[in-house]
Amino acid sequence: MKRKLKIFIIAGEVSGDVLGGKIMAEMPDVEFIGVGGENMKARGLDSIFPMPDIAVMGFIDVIARGRTITRRINQTANTIIKESPDIVLTIDSPGFVRRVIEKVKRQSPAADRRPLFYHVVAPQVWAWAAGRAKKYARVFDRLYAFFDFEVPYFAKHGLPTIPVGHPIADGLIGKKHKVEGKGAKVITLLPGSRMGEVRTLLPIFKKVTEQLPEYKFVLPVVETTAEYVREHVKKWTVKPTVIPAAKRYDQFAKTDIAIAAVGTVSAELAMMHVPTIAVFRVNRITEFMARRVLKLKWLSLVNILSGREVYPEILGRACTPENITGWVRKLEKPAERKKMVSGLARADKMWQRRIPAAKLIAKDITTSNRC
Repeated sequence: MKRKLKIFIIAGEVSGDVLGGKIMAEMPDVEFIGVGGENMKARGLDSIFPMPDIAVMGFIDVIARGRTITRRINQTANTIIKESPDIVLTIDSPGFVRRVIEKVKRQSPAADRRPLFYHVVAPQVWAWAAGRAKKYARVFDRLYAFFDFEVPYFAKHGLPTIPVGHPIADGLIGKKHKVEGKGAKVITLLPGSRMGEVRTLLPIFKKVTEQLPEYKFVLPVVETTAEYVREHVKKWTVKPTVIPAAKRYDQFAKTDIAIAAVGTVSAELAMMHVPTIAVFRVNRITEFMARRVLKLKWLSLVNILSGREVYPEILGRACTPENITGWVRKLEKPAERKKMVSGLARADKMWQRRIPAAKLIAKDITTSNRC
């Protein structure tokens, strides 16, 4: 009789936690331990520390929270060694998990006594440096990529890479957003899930609401930043309605225009065909470093996949209340919103596979493990 599979699972941010919860749901007979948020906890995970401790973005955030992150790296690696799982399944956050895995390997030199290291979400080497794929091929034993075009970057270095489609597309593609004939009335504000980007974008969003007092604003919040956001908006003149992120899809269906941080949430909006202004603003040091190494024309995934600008992107120092408001005024016209929705619909086929991503990942893990 096979013994029960034991998996140490790590999610470093909200989108990873959502996917982690779905993967866990597909593997009810597996013993899970690790790091996660509310979605993974709902599936029975007892997180060894709060997920927000490692939910950081950008060079400055990493430096500012260096001690905490280092402590959590050591704690995670030590727990993996102590628990001796069959597989360490990591979701996104490649910088953090790479350091954890390297520490585990240094302290557990016997390869036959180590767990297998499986990673979900291919590091975006195609955006930064394709040569880094070789480094990740030495770290991971198996990689689950969202898109077919990512496979060759890692497979050529001997890393088994399985394309599974984008997990948030499951159930979202086909939920068509209505383009009303009247002018826009509801704006949904989405400043991201990491504290660094939220701190940067909220003051900008505050000024946008002051320039557009005729709109109703709604602001979904994730667990990692909810307390900070609720305190911040108390000081706003035009106060948005704050809702939990779990209700965001219902809100997206009622949204005329969204103003969203580049990232997972902008992909969700694209899948639901919501007219959106994509924004990105970081501190000047991080922006300078990003501009030197970034090899992409766009940051929004729908623009990258489409090979053209579907969502307008207001980035860096151009990300001002005035520029955002200018785009809102353009999208007030039904014809402009309809044109954008048509571009989003053309991208539908790029997001999804026939079988949901979480199910594909779970099936591959259970058929490839060595128990």
